[in-house]
Amino acid sequence: MLIFSVLTVTRITTDIYGHYADFYSVQWAKPKYQREERVTRVPKEEDIDKIISHATLKYSVAYSIIRDVGVRPVELGNLRVKDIDLDTGEIYPITAKHGSERVLGMKKSTLAMLKEYVNKNSFTQMDILWNAKRVKENWSKLKASVAKKLGEPQLRQIRLYDLRHFAGAMTYYRTRDIILTMRFLGHKNIKNTLRYIHLINFDSEEYICKAATDVEEAKLLIEQGFEYITEMDGVKSFRKRK
Repeated sequence: MLIFSVLTVTRITTDIYGHYADFYSVQWAKPKYQREERVTRVPKEEDIDKIISHATLKYSVAYSIIRDVGVRPVELGNLRVKDIDLDTGEIYPITAKHGSERVLGMKKSTLAMLKEYVNKNSFTQMDILWNAKRVKENWSKLKASVAKKLGEPQLRQIRLYDLRHFAGAMTYYRTRDIILTMRFLGHKNIKNTLRYIHLINFDSEEYICKAATDVEEAKLLIEQGFEYITEMDGVKSFRKRK
């Protein structure tokens, strides 16, 4: 059963009447509605991984890809073997919602699982890897089962789409680049990207810290993924999550 809010029903009715008025040249003033913005949920990585670790290989790979590169579930469901470079781990998704094209790179651990999944099922280049509807349904059942098994009810609150939120938030956290994050998520409107920018508690995270005394050393650290923190006595400090 589909359930709609009063505002949603009102807007649908208004849109239908708008088409009627346009067709019959009826003069009227369409009411304006202000969209109610919701705070985007960003789950902890450890909670996401708790759920994924209990999934079968098929779904473990699917959820890991969403967590790594932030593809929408519908985009995941459109992926064929040919859309993924199994040597480099690069993904070339068909971006939904008329978004921008992008190339995404998954983690090495995810790529290893993906290769195993593809080989076990003898997929051809044109085979679709997952059914988006079943991926969603399995996530709902899996998180409820894991939450009950571990006695951690907060896991029930993590939606599949929240894995995309996590990927977007982490990309911004690592780069502090809103444009790069927008391209990573496949957005065309930066307002959509701004919803992914949150203050996340990383107090418990561990870092590798390094220092640079000249431009070349600093350039090398940046190329290795280190983030500039501060400068003291002519020495620049950098850090990178382990």
